[in-house]
Amino acid sequence: MAATTAPPSPTPTTTPDATTGAILDATTAAATAAATGPAEGAGARRDRLGRRLTQLAAGLVLYGVSMGLMLRASLGGNPWDVLHQGLSRHLGLSVGVWVTLVGAAVLLLWIPLRQRPGVGTVGNVLVLGAAMDLTLRLVDGPHAMPARIALLAAGIVLNGLATGLYIGARLGPGPRDGLMTGLHRRTGRSLRLIRTGIELTVLTAGILLGGTFGVGTVAYALAIGPLAQVFLRWCTVPPRAGAAPAADPAGPVSGDAGEPARKG
Repeated sequence: MAATTAPPSPTPTTTPDATTGAILDATTAAATAAATGPAEGAGARRDRLGRRLTQLAAGLVLYGVSMGLMLRASLGGNPWDVLHQGLSRHLGLSVGVWVTLVGAAVLLLWIPLRQRPGVGTVGNVLVLGAAMDLTLRLVDGPHAMPARIALLAAGIVLNGLATGLYIGARLGPGPRDGLMTGLHRRTGRSLRLIRTGIELTVLTAGILLGGTFGVGTVAYALAIGPLAQVFLRWCTVPPRAGAAPAADPAGPVSGDAGEPARKG
């Protein structure tokens, strides 16, 4: 009698690992599935497309807002924002403009890696910086430490929600995640090693340029993985019944702390 295979669950699963010194959060496996999985057919592309586009737009805007809130807290941002802030201080232009320029530069690195951008990839480059700059114009940084801590916490939680929204829309990874997964495919090195190497390099460059590194940077590294995992469970848009199957945004998980199982 032929064996039957249960359909994959639409609920993303990851296995965070805190032993590497940098949390390999849920976005790693999600971006890997989007960047390395098979191309979607026409049926999959039409699958709940209106909802997915709306969710993508909301997620990208909220991501930019969360970045602005964390920067206004002045307690340290994520490694890439430390770099963006340092570039802004030394070379001029707003932090949001540097978010866009760096995102576009990273996207160019996809070409030799043979990565394929999606709607979400291009939207990430165009929307995040603009939303961040608008937030910085509208929100003043508080002086009292309790208010700064509250603003940082709100930014981190909102960032986790935004991550769940835009990745759960299943319309392509961001440029930085795609760089990581492209290097993983080309070099065969583990995702955790590549991710840690990229973020340590970016963070070091940002600190040398005068970006703000602090308790917020550490808090973000520790919190974003669990938060993204929770929000991905709530926000992932499941495929419509009868549509061509799309890659699970969290991808298959092996025992290597969220690293997708290697394909033969």
